[in-house]
Amino acid sequence: MTDSPFLYRLDGIRRLLGPEFTLAIDRLEIAAGETLCIVGPTGAGKTTLLRLLTGLESPDQGEVQFAQSRWGRQVPAADVLRSIVLVPQRPIMLARSVRANVEYGLRLRNVASSERSRQMLKRLGLERLSGQSARTLSGGQIQLVALARALVLEPKVLLLDEPTANLDPAYVRLIEDVLREFRSEHQTTFVWATHNLGQVQRVADRACLLLDGRIVETAPVEPFFKNPRDPRTRAFVEGTMVY
Repeated sequence: MTDSPFLYRLDGIRRLLGPEFTLAIDRLEIAAGETLCIVGPTGAGKTTLLRLLTGLESPDQGEVQFAQSRWGRQVPAADVLRSIVLVPQRPIMLARSVRANVEYGLRLRNVASSERSRQMLKRLGLERLSGQSARTLSGGQIQLVALARALVLEPKVLLLDEPTANLDPAYVRLIEDVLREFRSEHQTTFVWATHNLGQVQRVADRACLLLDGRIVETAPVEPFFKNPRDPRTRAFVEGTMVY
């Protein structure tokens, strides 16, 4: 993690998701260059939080501050949107080749794509599949293509929604290694939603527990796991929480 000031600050965020559920973030700060892992059970609000950080969803109340930009219900400026990329849990592949999928965002931005995409395909072990239709790939291969499509854009912020869920250990290790190297090279800020607590301990600077749409505890990884302040955090990391 860098010593830079925060990149994100969320204040008084409320996002209504139905008559019985509200994502309520009173305060959350994310430092530039850090990896923050968001953990919590299914339905806790992790995906909605990531979408708020991208500007794909707007809060019903409160404000998101990103660097020098702020937004509430209004859509963030285009330059902000271009600096933040989300890799969803279930990526959609275009009916094109693997290479064309990886290059798609670069072409929209009029960025020379061939060499950058070739290097990223090689890095993720996808070179031999570059001419294959992306819609014929396995689940693990689709995740790698989605990650390549995001990384070639060299975003300032990469938001990851369960990027290794249901993947075999070889894919998990490859994705973690590539993301760790990429962060070192580009000082990218990662916000990473995951159910994998072992992964959190391997990749994160800080962990944040989200329960029922509210932050229970945010702390550096070691105290989060070894000496949590909140008994709900302890129950979650020890696997004794019932939800």
